Amino acid sequence: MSFYSDKASKDNIVHWLISLLVGFLFSISLNVNAQQSESPANNTVAEQLQQLRKEVVALNRDLFVLEEDLLFPSSTQVVVYLSMDIGTYFNLDAVELKIDDKVVTYHLYTEKQIQALFKGGVQKLHIDNLAQGEHQLTAFFIGKGPQDRDYKRATSITFTKTAEAKSLELSIIDSSLKQQPIFEAIEL
Repeated sequence: MSFYSDKASKDNIVHWLISLLVGFLFSISLNVNAQQSESPANNTVAEQLQQLRKEVVALNRDLFVLEEDLLFPSSTQVVVYLSMDIGTYFNLDAVELKIDDKVVTYHLYTEKQIQALFKGGVQKLHIDNLAQGEHQLTAFFIGKGPQDRDYKRATSITFTKTAEAKSLELSIIDSSLKQQPIFEAIEL
C-alpha cells in the first residue's frame, strides 16, 4: 500500500518522536538546573520554568499532530465521529464499529462521556488508514431503549474512499414521533 501502512515503520516513527520529546525534556531540565544555580531570584526561575512548561505543552501538541499526519496521511485517512441527541429514548452503553466486516473498535462509555455527548460533544470514535475504493462501515449501538429494554441496533453506510481524507459521522437521534431512537451514518 504505502510506506506508512507498514506497522514496523509506524512503530519506528513513534519511537523516534518519543525519543525526540524525551531528549527535549532532558535538555529543558538541564537548562533549568543551570539557571537555578546562576540566578538567586526564585521568582525569575519560576517564571522561566512556567514558560518552559508552556513550550513543552506546545511541542507535545505539535508532535501529536505530526505523529497523526505521519501515521494517517490524508490520502488514506478515514475518521469516524459519534454524536448523540438528548437521549430520552436511548441510554448508550457501548459502540462496536466494523469496517469491511472487520471489527476495528469497541468503546464502552462512562457516565461522564455520555453527559458530554448530551451537551453537544462529538467523539472521535476511530481513525484508520484505508485504501482508495468502496468500503462499508457498520456500527452496532448497545444500550437501554424505551421501557428500559436491552437494545442492540445497527446502522451501515457504504462509502467511496478517494485520495482526500474521509470523515463519517454516526448519530443517535431521538424520534419523538416514533418514541424510538434513530441511528444514522452520514458522510461529512
